[in-house]
This record gives sequence, structure tokens and C-alpha cells, in this order.
Amino acid sequence: MPRPKPVVFGLYGWSPDYGFRYIHPANRRSFELLEPVGKLFEKISEDDEGEWLTLRYDEQQFLVRPELFKEIYHKPKFSFGDAVEEVTPQPGQYRHFGHVSDVFWDESTDSASFQIVERKRKLPRVFTASELRAD
Repeated sequence: MPRPKPVVFGLYGWSPDYGFRYIHPANRRSFELLEPVGKLFEKISEDDEGEWLTLRYDEQQFLVRPELFKEIYHKPKFSFGDAVEEVTPQPGQYRHFGHVSDVFWDESTDSASFQIVERKRKLPRVFTASELRAD
């Protein structure tokens, strides 16, 4: 599905303590497994009645109620699927090249950090925007 222009990013601060009424029944288990707190979503669409939002995280889409969605106005440097490379590798290490698979948001600093997939393997390291550049 193509991204809407401009892309709207936001947080969805749901946890199981809120109950499942905020998550569409078809998405409950996968959304719970995602552990959405602190992860940045792309808002794909809103239904005509304003009852459901479609949010994207990496290659997954979720239907959720709009009440818990909080738009972020400082857009991240990268988003899901963007090709990136590490700017300065650790001494003696090869430079990492890959695609963004996870975007985390730190509300205290209003900044994003990124996890990448390199050769079909998710790297354990999380990078700041300054540590990556578009490939």
C-alpha cells in the first residue's frame, strides 16, 4: 500500500491494561505481541466514521481506535524500509548496510532511534539518526 503524502507519524500508547476495546479483534494478538509502547507508527488512513485508524509498523498494519493515537510533529529522519548505512563503524568492524525495520521514539528527547535488518537478519544494535545515512 503506498504511503499517504505527507506521512503522519505517531505513538499508540496501548498496553493490555487498557483492555482490548481499542484494538480491532482481527489484530489483537499481533498488536499485543508487538508491544507498541515507545514505537513509532505511520498513520495510513482513517475510516469515514472516525471509528478506526489504520496504523503501519514495518510490514504490518493494524486497525485501532483513534483515542490513543498521539501525532508526532518532529518527523524521523528515516522510516520503515528505508535503505541506510552506518556512518562510522566501530574500529575493526565492517560498516552495516540494511533497511529500517523498527523505529523507536523517545518522548523525553523528541527523537527517533532505528533498528535495521542486514541480509535478512535484524541487528541487535539500535542506531541514532546521526549514526546512519541514506544508502
